[in-house]
Amino acid sequence: MTKLNFKFGNRNRFLFFFFFFTVWSGGRPAAGQGSVILRGEVVDARSNEPVIGANVLLKGGKADNSGTITDIDGLFSLSIPALPATIAVSYIGYRPQEIDLYEASDETLVILLVEDLNLLNEVVVVGYGTQKRSDFTGSLTSLPVELKARSVISPDLLLQGAIPGVQVTQSTGQPGSSSTVKVRGNTSINAGTEPLYVIDGFPVYNDDASVNAGVLSGAKVNPLSGFNASDIESIDVLKDASATAIYGSRGANGVVLITTKKSRKKESAISYDGYYGVQQVIKKYDLLNAREWGELKNDAYATSGNPPYYDANALANLGEGADWQSAIFRTSSVQSHTVSVASGKEKTQLLLSANYFKQDGIIINTGFERYSGRLNLDHNMNDKFKIVTYLNGSYTHTDIAPQSVVNNTLQMVPVVPIVDGNGDYTSNSSYGATVANPVATLNRTINETNTKRFLLNGYGEYKITRELTAKVLLGADIINNEQNYYAHSELYESSVGGDARIGYLSTNNRLNENTLSYKKDFSSIRSFEALAGFSQQESRTSIHTVGASNFLTDLTTYNDLGSGSVHVQPTSFSNKWAIRSFFGRINYGYAEKYLLTLTVRADGSSRFGENDKWGTFPSAAIAWNLNKERFLQHMDKLNSLKLRLSAGQTGNTEIAPYSSLSRLGSFSYTINNQLIYGFAPTTYADPDLTWETTTQYNLGMDLSLFSNKLQFSADAYYKKTNNLFLEVPVPFSTGLYTSNDITPVFQNCGSVENKGLEFNLKTINIQAKKIDWTTTLNFSLNRNKALDLGGTDYFIPLDPSNVTMPCQIVKVGEPLGSFYTYITDGLNEDGSQKYKDLDGNGSITQAGDRAVAGSPEPAFIAGFTNTFRYGNWDWLVFFTSSYGNEVYNRTGANIDIGSGFTGAWAELKDRWTPTHTNTAVHRAEETPAVTISDRYIEDGSYLRLKTLSIGYTLPRKWASPAKLKSARFYISGQNLLTFTKYKGYDPEVSSNGQSAINAGNDTSAYPTARSIIGGVSVSF
Repeated sequence: MTKLNFKFGNRNRFLFFFFFFTVWSGGRPAAGQGSVILRGEVVDARSNEPVIGANVLLKGGKADNSGTITDIDGLFSLSIPALPATIAVSYIGYRPQEIDLYEASDETLVILLVEDLNLLNEVVVVGYGTQKRSDFTGSLTSLPVELKARSVISPDLLLQGAIPGVQVTQSTGQPGSSSTVKVRGNTSINAGTEPLYVIDGFPVYNDDASVNAGVLSGAKVNPLSGFNASDIESIDVLKDASATAIYGSRGANGVVLITTKKSRKKESAISYDGYYGVQQVIKKYDLLNAREWGELKNDAYATSGNPPYYDANALANLGEGADWQSAIFRTSSVQSHTVSVASGKEKTQLLLSANYFKQDGIIINTGFERYSGRLNLDHNMNDKFKIVTYLNGSYTHTDIAPQSVVNNTLQMVPVVPIVDGNGDYTSNSSYGATVANPVATLNRTINETNTKRFLLNGYGEYKITRELTAKVLLGADIINNEQNYYAHSELYESSVGGDARIGYLSTNNRLNENTLSYKKDFSSIRSFEALAGFSQQESRTSIHTVGASNFLTDLTTYNDLGSGSVHVQPTSFSNKWAIRSFFGRINYGYAEKYLLTLTVRADGSSRFGENDKWGTFPSAAIAWNLNKERFLQHMDKLNSLKLRLSAGQTGNTEIAPYSSLSRLGSFSYTINNQLIYGFAPTTYADPDLTWETTTQYNLGMDLSLFSNKLQFSADAYYKKTNNLFLEVPVPFSTGLYTSNDITPVFQNCGSVENKGLEFNLKTINIQAKKIDWTTTLNFSLNRNKALDLGGTDYFIPLDPSNVTMPCQIVKVGEPLGSFYTYITDGLNEDGSQKYKDLDGNGSITQAGDRAVAGSPEPAFIAGFTNTFRYGNWDWLVFFTSSYGNEVYNRTGANIDIGSGFTGAWAELKDRWTPTHTNTAVHRAEETPAVTISDRYIEDGSYLRLKTLSIGYTLPRKWASPAKLKSARFYISGQNLLTFTKYKGYDPEVSSNGQSAINAGNDTSAYPTARSIIGGVSVSF
């Protein structure tokens, strides 16, 4: 049967009439000669896929059969009593169409629906509900549809470069590793700074400690890695206080709302989405080869007044030596396979999906593997009552590179062979500094973590009246994490006879929420919505660790701890927290011009002091749709213009439970040569410990022009956080047990501010039947500064990646975690590194000669996307960028010493010597001076081609004979190009993970991979 394709726009009625008049005017039934059966098909104009569940309505029809819905193939059949007639076709997310029918036809009418590019008509997810974007008064940004299909391990990585005001850093390239997400800057110092994730209504805080039993070495695993990103329908980020205050004490760091896919009515489909690809390290360090290192060794000996270590003949025979980087890096694979089944009946809609994902690391014996499944079920019991259930279950296995591996690879002396003459691994390098063989470490160490996670929540919703709806939600988030560690007995770093550790973590998080919502339009110009609710959530976590060493055999690894003759003291730990909340929101609109939102939430948390367990967090917002005003009606190019203003408060509850209580710790003492165990106080009670409170003001604008082909939004904000959770040192005289006469306790003191600008621009450059071109640009800048630190001007935070040589500071007037180092001042006459004597006392000391020398905070971040479609071909080009941030390259510092004790980078070929003095590179010496200096603070700015993909959608005339509803084939590249001045593996690095005050520190982090994948998406 021949199909006739039309694309209806402003000229639809004229074109339709002209076509039917010229083709079917002869020999056809005249208008008004009885009923006609209209058969048609509704398809997406862009993808050519059927639109399932589209409404087809006979305008003016009064009978029950005057409307219908398209089936799973996008087909419909409608009885038309008489011609001429007009049918209306509509579906959410598409422009509604009206089609005039003048003549009957036996042919199938094909209707192409065009995507509605006016985002203001879009329904978005907000806290505890949905709302039309044009009626929303706060600051909310949705993940662009074109970026939702990117190949990532976890949902949080979809946000990278996609949304203004959101900075996402994947801490390392370790597969499955945690990320750091900042929404409008750091609002805390010692408390959590990650946003709150609300997954299908269940609030989850993405703390990497939540899946870490604590016995492994290396990067932390991302708790969200158990969720399959291809299950996601939409992601919306709430940023200002008006949008986040409904989450009260948990909204200070922003809120990320994740909604997963559901099936639709009349939909039945089986889909497969899979890809396979290869990965490689983006770059390597340029290191000295064996001969060049031997020359460095000789120069270091000469500086000490010693004869050369190698004579000329021995030096020449060293050659290239071992390439340790090539020994640990490899070309690896990545693959993902997702099968989903959707079944939509009139009363019940069911979606099932299963996913298998595996990413082998670019470092040998590392990788990530996931099995996950999802069930989403909607069932309408009747017109008033429905039940919705979400279930996600996953099992993940991660093999983690031990913390020291990359550092040891770079510091390994190239004259040391990887294996000796007998084929056994060389144990270590001993040329002045002992470095363990990293290849042996990777091949003979078990360093694995296994996590089972089940997130189950569901709700019942009952319409008490047409305007009033009650909803009760119950949910549970259950996490079980097991970590296994074993170091082979022949490893240099292992205890004699092998070393084993096992850790178990179990968390049970339960939630109950109860809401009443009321919605009514009191007249054609007044609308009113109200929400009231009560929420309660509690969580219990327990951790157990055991260990042993000195085993008779390595065969049993960690599976037989009893066979180890030396037992490590076991540990156990448990905590519990609970939160109770009352919340409410009112939305009022007048004539769709003037909008008002009032929100308040009161939270009570067990984590805080007896006197301050409850906090109240209010907000207010107003918006003005200027395009509805008469004085702008004559501007036909203006589609929408909205101004927004909001103010409010949110809180932060992310501190360790029991921080407000007096606690005891167990310690051992030696009395009369006997080991005695006892308890001693470790902190004192603070009944007034309370919330960090963030006050935020936001001014925003949304603009749409030229038939919505240009859409622009801008926001300016100011955030100030008071009552910071600070670890304040107290002296030994307090009676608290400590090992260094000072111990920190939590107190509320100090403040920090963030202020910034955000811009988002989308342009429809070309839109035609066969070709589309869309560009999106987002840009944001944030300025962070410590305002008050509770009476002290600064403090030096502990660096988890190098506790003995911290390089950052928290200082009043400076960004959090600014770099605090010695300042280089060229070279001394003898070629040694020279430093500025800042206090002028004639000597270089830590106390007087370090200064703020940079910051990990970027001047701005940006994302740039272009999507193209030509016929059945589509292209995506996605760039991310960060400018002005700096990185402390501790990795570079470790291989720049020039002592001849370890491997060294190639920059030392330009080192100072008595015959080469015109250089900025210091001399070789066995006892180098201070290394924590601004020499290793590098520009971390970058522009990265994050994603480049090319796809081809099979035409329907080819897909239909194969019983396919749709089929798309694609090739995609990730991290293909990176433009940066940074000398390390990757400028997008933060070895200290989610720490707010130790960011931008590269301590031999696992490098990021470049990948190329090929995939297919089919639907049956």
